[in-house]
Amino acid sequence: MYRLVAAILTLCLTACSATGGEDRPDGPLVVSAASSLTNVMERLARAYERETDTRVELNLAASSTLAAQLIAGAPVDLFISADLFQMDRVAAAGVLRPETRVELLSNQLVVVAPADAVVRVTSPASLLEPGFGRIAIADPQGVPAGVYARTYLESIGLWASLQDQLVPTRNVRAALVTVQAGNVDAGIVYRTDVPSAPGVTVVFEVPVAEGPVITYPAALTTRETHTASAERLLAYLQGPEARAVFEAAGFIVP
Repeated sequence: MYRLVAAILTLCLTACSATGGEDRPDGPLVVSAASSLTNVMERLARAYERETDTRVELNLAASSTLAAQLIAGAPVDLFISADLFQMDRVAAAGVLRPETRVELLSNQLVVVAPADAVVRVTSPASLLEPGFGRIAIADPQGVPAGVYARTYLESIGLWASLQDQLVPTRNVRAALVTVQAGNVDAGIVYRTDVPSAPGVTVVFEVPVAEGPVITYPAALTTRETHTASAERLLAYLQGPEARAVFEAAGFIVP
C-alpha cells in the first residue's frame, strides 16, 4: 500500500511541475507581429531557433487583427504591434504583462509607385495631379499604417481632397502588392516594405520630423506556458544582433 501511495504522489508531483512555473517543452513560442515586420521577423526567428534550439512560430497580420485575436484568447506569448493604440487595446483587456512592455522600433512613411510609371513627386500635393488616380493605403480605420497615413495627410491638409482616390487594403503589405500589380497609381507604405517589393519605386519620403511618430511596442502576454523562454526572446530582440538586423532592414531603433 505504501508503495502505491508513493507512486501516486510521484505522478501528481510530476504533473504539477509540468504545468507550474517551468516552461513546458511541448509547442513553439508563438509571436504575433505586425505584417510590416514579416521579412525581418522571419529572419530573426530562424536565427534565434538556430542559436537556442527554441522553436518560434510567427503569426503575422495587421496589428488590429492580432489585437482582436489576443483579446479573444488566442494562445500567444509575445505581441509586437505597429502602433500604441492596438497594444493599449490588448493591455486594457488584461492580456499583457505591463512590466515587460517596451518601445522596440520606429519606421517612416513613403509614397511609392510602379517602377515603370513616369511620375514626378516634389511634395505630397503632387498626389492631387492627374497622374495619380488611385492611391492604395492600409485601412485607415484601424490598421496602423493606414492610420499613420491618414494622420499625415490630415496634418498637411490633403486628407479631404484625396479621400475619394484612396483604396483601403487589409494591411500595409496588401497595399504594396496592389501597387506592384499596377492596380493603383501610387501607395503610402512603410519605407521598410519597399526593398522586398520588386517593381515598386519610392517617389517621395515623408521626412521623419514631419510625419507621425511611428512606434512598434512589444510586450509579453500573460500566457504561462513558456514564460522564461518568452522573456529570453524579447531580450534577444532588444540585443545587438537583432538591432543590426532591424537597422539593416531600414527600421529605426530607439
